[in-house]
Amino acid sequence: MAIIGAGPAGLMAAEIAATAGLRVAVFDHTPTPARKLLLAGRGGLNLTHSEPLDRFLPRYGAAEPLFRRLLAGFSPDDLRGWAAGLGIETFVGSSGRVFPVQMKASTLVRAWLRRLDGLGVTLHSRHRWTGWDETGALIFHAAFRHGEETVTVAPRATLLALGGASWPRTGSDGGWVPLLEGLGVEVAPLAPSNMGFEVPWSDHLRDRFAGQPVKSVGLSVAGRRLKGEFVITETGIEGGAVYALSAPLRDAIAAEGWATLTLDLLPDMAEAELVKRLRRRGAESLSTFLKKSFSLTGPRAALLREFAPAADLTDPVALARQIKELSVVLTGIRPIERAISSAGGVRLSELDDRLMLTRRPGLFLAGEMLDWEAPTGGYLLQGCFAMGVAAGKGMVEWLG
Repeated sequence: MAIIGAGPAGLMAAEIAATAGLRVAVFDHTPTPARKLLLAGRGGLNLTHSEPLDRFLPRYGAAEPLFRRLLAGFSPDDLRGWAAGLGIETFVGSSGRVFPVQMKASTLVRAWLRRLDGLGVTLHSRHRWTGWDETGALIFHAAFRHGEETVTVAPRATLLALGGASWPRTGSDGGWVPLLEGLGVEVAPLAPSNMGFEVPWSDHLRDRFAGQPVKSVGLSVAGRRLKGEFVITETGIEGGAVYALSAPLRDAIAAEGWATLTLDLLPDMAEAELVKRLRRRGAESLSTFLKKSFSLTGPRAALLREFAPAADLTDPVALARQIKELSVVLTGIRPIERAISSAGGVRLSELDDRLMLTRRPGLFLAGEMLDWEAPTGGYLLQGCFAMGVAAGKGMVEWLG
């Protein structure tokens, strides 16, 4: 069997199939496998999350029914156990996210490749898949030391795990879309996910606060609320809390051309208490009073000045409302090439329970090629690993 794409989903499917005794060849057009995983793990590889499944599963939005089944077959605990089997111990951070103790992706990838080699999996790098020939064999444009040539392979089953269209320099460039659409497969347009947004800052805020984090604030959009932090950039905002709300913000901008993100600058204080304290201000300047009474300084105070109407700053009731419900208008989405992941892809309705295309028996799909998305925090990787397990088992079952 052939697996095209040496990311988490592809390599996990290769391990499942090879463990079952199948001969597996993995093809990837980059020089080294798992490049996106290695890049994501430079600052600490967030493998999964420790929260209970009743909170974990809703992170997948409309694809929750699929992931309820997938995570039943490969849960966050199973992922930690798998990593331990590679000699990679994990720990739960203060936010509930799960990391390798060594905080490196490279150590895990090396151990994983050694295991796959021991199972007889062959890895073919610098092989770009370009479609099928008239017999149905896979066509690759391959680069060798002596030059380039066309290679054809005719496996009994194939898994495509080519990623979406974010971070194209790691190999995920969306080039597979016209190939599958040529088969009549319905593909939802690829769109950025877990990305930053554009905000038309004043020169003062951009010059003073670009690059600084905004910590311990509440964020809400379209009825979804959370507490976290984000970063002010030269062009707008990005960071974990923003990524968690990226889907509704993106969809609003796509529909209306803009979106409103509501900030609670003091999420641990009730509005009534805030009004009560603001009425004690006296002759102090607003900046001094906010600093002394609420520790409201730096980028949080700057955001209040940036977006609150000047008239509201002098009225305790209106100012309290602005602090608790500050409206930040987002006017654009950062490009998909700079997004952490992508949404869209092959519609889930095109697949059976084994993740095989119903219109092309023997062709399986997994990972970000499919139409799902999840926030950062371990949910993305958990989803890709679980899909790889399901696809590997599906291929073993289909091959008898």
